Amino acid sequence: MATEAGPIRVGILTSSDAGYAGQREDTSGPAIREALGEGYVVSRAALAPDDEEMLVATLGDWLPDCDVILTTGGTGLASRDVTPEATLRVLEREAPGIAEVLRAEGRAKTPFAALSRGVAGIAGRTLIVNLPGSPKAVREGMQVLLPLLPHAVRLLRGDTAHEPG
Repeated sequence: MATEAGPIRVGILTSSDAGYAGQREDTSGPAIREALGEGYVVSRAALAPDDEEMLVATLGDWLPDCDVILTTGGTGLASRDVTPEATLRVLEREAPGIAEVLRAEGRAKTPFAALSRGVAGIAGRTLIVNLPGSPKAVREGMQVLLPLLPHAVRLLRGDTAHEPG
């Protein structure tokens, strides 16, 4: 759904050592792309290893080109899961309610959603949200996010009008 100021520019960043090494197909990044409807344009997309420095650099580089950056992968408990740490280094302000609702909605479908350490927040005028690495969790998370994104982007673009109702 576009805002009055044009389409919502989205970056999709998949964090996966196996995907980056070509040992596993990235199905989560494409699941994000498929969930985006009319009014969204993917301005950046990449597959990166679970490397904190590379993730920080990529997120920072993408900020001018994206209204929203959605990451997938690297949010679990394994030692190589560093997407939340990388994201926190880029964020200026957290938006904990987004991460909380993603976990709560996921928890309604699987107890393992409680193990996601994903975060969300703002860097400049860009909203960054960490999604888990499973395509199923991505699809479920996108159902939660899509109603929120147009209003969030309008606010980040400087429109301070409140949603009706």
